[in-house]
Amino acid sequence: MPGAGSHRRRRWAPGFLIGLALVAAAAGGFAITFRATLALALRAVAGAANVVDAMAGAGIAARLAIPAVGALAAGALARLVARRAGGGVGDVMEAVALGRARLSLPATLIKSAASWCAIVTGGSLGREGPLIQVGGAAGHEIGAWLGLSAEERRVLIAAGTAAGFAAAYNTPLAAVAFVLEIVAGIVVIDTIVPTLVATVIATAMTRAAVGAGPIYGTRTFVLASAGELAAFAAVAAVCAVVAVGFTQLVQLAERAFRRRRLPAPWRQALGGLGAGAIIAAVPEVAGNGYEPLGHILDGGSAIAAVAVLLLAKAVATASSVGSGSPGGVFTPTLLIGGCTGYLVGAALAALGLEVGPRGGYALVGMAAAIAAATHAPLMAAVLAFELSGDYAVVLPLVLATALATALARTLARDSIYTAELRARGVAWELTLEGRALAGEPGEAAGATGERGPPRGP
Repeated sequence: MPGAGSHRRRRWAPGFLIGLALVAAAAGGFAITFRATLALALRAVAGAANVVDAMAGAGIAARLAIPAVGALAAGALARLVARRAGGGVGDVMEAVALGRARLSLPATLIKSAASWCAIVTGGSLGREGPLIQVGGAAGHEIGAWLGLSAEERRVLIAAGTAAGFAAAYNTPLAAVAFVLEIVAGIVVIDTIVPTLVATVIATAMTRAAVGAGPIYGTRTFVLASAGELAAFAAVAAVCAVVAVGFTQLVQLAERAFRRRRLPAPWRQALGGLGAGAIIAAVPEVAGNGYEPLGHILDGGSAIAAVAVLLLAKAVATASSVGSGSPGGVFTPTLLIGGCTGYLVGAALAALGLEVGPRGGYALVGMAAAIAAATHAPLMAAVLAFELSGDYAVVLPLVLATALATALARTLARDSIYTAELRARGVAWELTLEGRALAGEPGEAAGATGERGPPRGP
């Protein structure tokens, strides 16, 4: 970020502090409203607590048709603001790192309404995306309303993005890491990956010498043996390959739907129909993946069912997102990583290796997959730690996220967010000072004026 090297002391003005409080309140309030209205609609129409239960209780024809109808409505709403910058993570990264204020709160709210329509009808999309996007857009609008400087508005956008993330996942530390690693680009991968690996090695040696720690007592997650770290390294490698493959599958679906030259909202309806066809056979695929992920972390799911869910979720999400339905891939990626880690743990146990519970491998798989997809290992490790509340899992998380990120960067230079920017002609180089612009908008896909759907978490 420009100015990252400045060491002058900052004193925030009262107007900025007021704006910060308003942005945080707006992000939190929107998150509560979005979730509550989803739950209210599902209870009122289907008498279900969540979208998976709603789809499981519906007939085959309804499972097939309802996601298509919801995607059609979502596409119609999204078309109203198709040429206006909303609050996708790519837009937020440009606004914070480059000072390009391309955010519009009204456009973001309309896109969020489109996401709501797709999500409540079973689309395989991340429901957390709108929460994060509205937080960033609120930071821009409130900063402009208060007459704050461009630099202060950029900080409010970053703070609003973090507030939205924290409200979505109840993970405040991971929200900070999300902004630092992904949005602002201050934490540099070239530095953090070796640092994380070094801390794993040093801590493992210390634990071997003086005890398995942590110093305030062992929690529920424990390594079956010191050699189990090698098993988690295997989880990292497999999850990195799966996450990169999933990202490329989504990009392939996007290109395939564009080639059909179907106008919105019929393109989104076709993608919803594709997702509905999968949901008809595997209703657990509906929604962002939160409900089945909870069962997988409990460790009691059948191996065959997890394998089917992994494949079905990847294809259904590619159909929903690739067709242009507004929503994200962050939580679906967590589910795909959880399934992969679960299966790797089961395979290692079948080979006769001494491994811990499969739920622990699913948790590490979640973190490894999201690290590989976002190139943000610190955020991924902290996120999984905060979701589990278990300090003893930190060592495998740190190792797996570092290795998964390093392998993913070898397989594909861009994360899910920088790929979106590169398609618009904006490329990043990461330096010890932070982000440096390596490309300007040119004859890239985004320069034609047709913007793809923002990929929030």
